[in-house]
Amino acid sequence: MTDAVDAEESPLATLRGYLALERDVLVLSVAMFAFSLGYQGTNQYMAEYLFVLGAGPVVVGIFGSLGNLVAAVYPYPGGVISDRIGSRRALTLFGLLSAVGFAVWAFAGAFGLLRTPAVAVGPLWVPELAFPVGLFVGLFLVQCWKSFGLGATFAVVKQSVEPERLATGFAATETVRRLAFLVGPLLVAAALAVYEFEVGFRLVLGAAAVVALLGTVAQHLLYDAGADSIGKSAESLRDVVGDLRAMPEQLPPLLVGDTLVRFANGMVYVFFVVVVSDYLGVGVTLPVVGELSPEAFFGVLLAIEMAVALLSMVPVSRLTSRVGLKPVVALGFAVYAVFPALLISAPADAVTVAGVRVPPSAVLVALFAFSGLRFAGLPAHKALIVGPAERDAGGRVTGSYYLVRNVVTVPSAVVGGALYAVSPVVAFGTASAVGVVGVLLFLVVGEEFDAVRG
Repeated sequence: MTDAVDAEESPLATLRGYLALERDVLVLSVAMFAFSLGYQGTNQYMAEYLFVLGAGPVVVGIFGSLGNLVAAVYPYPGGVISDRIGSRRALTLFGLLSAVGFAVWAFAGAFGLLRTPAVAVGPLWVPELAFPVGLFVGLFLVQCWKSFGLGATFAVVKQSVEPERLATGFAATETVRRLAFLVGPLLVAAALAVYEFEVGFRLVLGAAAVVALLGTVAQHLLYDAGADSIGKSAESLRDVVGDLRAMPEQLPPLLVGDTLVRFANGMVYVFFVVVVSDYLGVGVTLPVVGELSPEAFFGVLLAIEMAVALLSMVPVSRLTSRVGLKPVVALGFAVYAVFPALLISAPADAVTVAGVRVPPSAVLVALFAFSGLRFAGLPAHKALIVGPAERDAGGRVTGSYYLVRNVVTVPSAVVGGALYAVSPVVAFGTASAVGVVGVLLFLVVGEEFDAVRG
């Protein structure tokens, strides 16, 4: 790392010191913004892109579940690689692979379609499926920096920040990442306001590849690898079963409810853009900007959702000192659960409420603002997971918890895709039903972490 700059010589150094943005963390934050900007700006549009390239709902579901699997599997080998070759080299490698992945997505049409014949599986009939090869190949590459690099990003913060300021360092990088979640969809909306979807989205993917490449180069040149630890082995996974058995008794009820809620969301999350763009087909006309297509409007809706999330996290988290963690977590779960049913029930035309004519775009704005509240419970949720753990077992408890949840929810998008092929209403209605069961289970058997209220 570079030598510290006297705070009296540089106001920026003072600000960086307050936020724990030492040089390496600042560099990591810039890279994180670049990759999150590209990934968040494109990921939620992939279902629409798959449809444009000739895929159907079942293939979209497979694509979503494959993404879940990659996200669940990549972090462990990524951490091993990071420990073996160092964080700087690992992040550079993962960044380059991600940039290539965005480029493959941009030119996915050139790879053609892989078609499977219709087959009978017992009493079920599986129709002919068309897989856009480029999108599936690109998926394994695009996820590299985000998932493979997870261990390396944690290592950079740990190596760069004093122990007593570790939480602040993570908070700084997380804030930057969430900011990209807000800006990315707006940039996509701007592109789709000018070009029709396929052309505009290809341009967005090309821009994401360039941004990822620039982020990788900046990260490689500016990151000081002097503190990297190389050659250390990652911890063994042989004790996972033991860790699961040793999980605090408060956690299994939370894990069951959480898994059901996340499975429900995973069933339909990838189809949100399709519902807004195709099923409802709702656009909007804005002052100065003019008319936005449904695809462009979806980007605005995502930005509204994230703005509400950023504004609500801290105030809602502060409520936990008064009401406890459980009600706040239940609120987040409830939003996750009911949103699919609300979205699929949204009107495609104007409705009259209390004598006032409400356009469908206003209804969707309200729904996505409401959806942003699901993030409000995330800090309380994390506290409820790690709070009951013994002081020296927080990492193992958290890792075991997320391992179970992530593995169980891998097939959720496939299930949702199969149901969506039957009917969007069936898929979204079933998702909300599963989510509500999870919320009710948590409310009935979930336990509070009383230490939060002293």
